[in-house]
Amino acid sequence: MGWLGENLGLVVDLTLQHARLSVIPIVVSLVAALPLGWVISRSRLGIVLLGVGNVIYTIPSLALFVSLPAILGTRILDETNVVVALSLYGVTLMMRGVADAFGSVSDDVRQSARAIGYSAAGRFASVELPLAAPVIIANLRVVSVSTISLLSVAAIIGQGGLGYLFTDGYSRDFPAEVLIGIVATLVIAVVFDLVIVAAGRILLPWQRPARRGRARASLALSPDAAGGAS
Repeated sequence: MGWLGENLGLVVDLTLQHARLSVIPIVVSLVAALPLGWVISRSRLGIVLLGVGNVIYTIPSLALFVSLPAILGTRILDETNVVVALSLYGVTLMMRGVADAFGSVSDDVRQSARAIGYSAAGRFASVELPLAAPVIIANLRVVSVSTISLLSVAAIIGQGGLGYLFTDGYSRDFPAEVLIGIVATLVIAVVFDLVIVAAGRILLPWQRPARRGRARASLALSPDAAGGAS
């Protein structure tokens, strides 16, 4: 605790950097994976996209961080390398989940939407996306945790946020610094997860009444409730 008190400013700065570098790939993953996942669920081209995604995801993160500057023309210590690498990992992980989400939408629902006059864009925005949204949000939570975790590896090239505490603590044989980095990383992961869950509840308000209705029905049918009514 003494080290934390003396270095609180450093820990806060690294935490904010870690959160900032994490949020961009998470948002990019969601935005890019939505159309890609839809294509995968509806087209034979999906096999090719999944194959490319699998190849990208098998590339070790450190190797990708180091090789991107040669591809993008950036400096080795540029934040852009980390953001692009994490975005690639996030998209490849997210698009499979999005494809499963759209694939879970019944063909009967699509046919019904077409029958009442929805265009292709209208079916996507008003029918398919709302029905697939719960699964998409669940996959976004996985991508969020994965991104926050992978970012720590980028500390080796000087852009890993809280990963700096891992490398510095290890090099100085100072476990307390490593532990503080782990706790701070977990805090970020929990906060991001809570934000995603809260956003899901706001964007999917029809999910909440259904749960409340089931809860009331269960309560009404419970033995205690029946005994109280008698």
